[in-house]
Amino acid sequence: MTIAPVPEPLVLASASGVTAAISPFGARLIRIDAPDRTGRVERVLLGYDDPEANRRAALPDGGAYLGATCGRVANRIADAAFALDGVRHRLAANEGAHQRHGGPVGFDRANWTVREASPNHVTMRHHSPDGDQGFPGALDITSSFDLSDDGELSIVYTARTTRPTHVNLVSHGYFNLSGGSGTIADHLLRVDADSFLAIDADQLPQDVRPVRGTPFDFTAARRVGSLLESEDEQARLSRGGNHNFCLKGVGVRPVAWLEHPGSGRTLTLSTDQPGLQLYAAGWLEEVWRPHAALCLEAQAWPNACNRPDFPPTRLDPGERYRSEVRLRFGVAPEGMLG
Repeated sequence: MTIAPVPEPLVLASASGVTAAISPFGARLIRIDAPDRTGRVERVLLGYDDPEANRRAALPDGGAYLGATCGRVANRIADAAFALDGVRHRLAANEGAHQRHGGPVGFDRANWTVREASPNHVTMRHHSPDGDQGFPGALDITSSFDLSDDGELSIVYTARTTRPTHVNLVSHGYFNLSGGSGTIADHLLRVDADSFLAIDADQLPQDVRPVRGTPFDFTAARRVGSLLESEDEQARLSRGGNHNFCLKGVGVRPVAWLEHPGSGRTLTLSTDQPGLQLYAAGWLEEVWRPHAALCLEAQAWPNACNRPDFPPTRLDPGERYRSEVRLRFGVAPEGMLG
């Protein structure tokens, strides 16, 4: 079988010094650079500059989904199946008996079609046929990336379906605001959530628990290292964190703040989604080293298609799926959170 070449990435630039490189392979963020408090510009997102390296890294198991757009349903679906209108749909499993990030050949493996491109904007599209990875309905998806002059990268996903289905798209970026040195242990994090989803050994969500009194309490800024170093059972199950935070509020609103005190770099994440998956990259040894970066994945709650008590991910014909995340990179000379 002939494999299509990976298209060259598109580079967006801003007056603030923030730049972002996006590959059509997986609608993937492959590089983000941002200045520190001295004006020094360094890489703050893990990824490969070589387009073919991104393809090789994605095989055979996703390559940690570095910067990729994951779908049709991001995160995990228990037993790789769900029932919809009385019909049980079997999905392609790729994490034991379960499905993760859309299956073995998810949206992260596709060469998306570039429809619009300018120095600060790119729009890509992808068609997922009926039955793709077991999902019902043909799905047409658009991903738009916009970089403002003040250093905010906006990512908007939209989709329409021909049959009832489930949709949950996410941008799976790995951030290290230090410029790549060290781990994310010294980063400060605050999350606007009073509860999180406890997980089992398969990383599947179980019950909603309050963050108060746990190492997952980031209602006030704390070192990420406090979670990585914790002996809490949930922290050990996830190698330092792989949990959904149940976000407060609705609409596009700021929900997470990350800061590297040494460089002064900050990241403010805003979204319209109900959940934020904090992944501390404990399984990153195949690519870099554990905890070399931190993922903040704005999305629906995992396994929602099997949990009627969770916010829904169902999409019907005639409806339009839309999700948005805004990543604002800045500098805090005296420390924003510390």
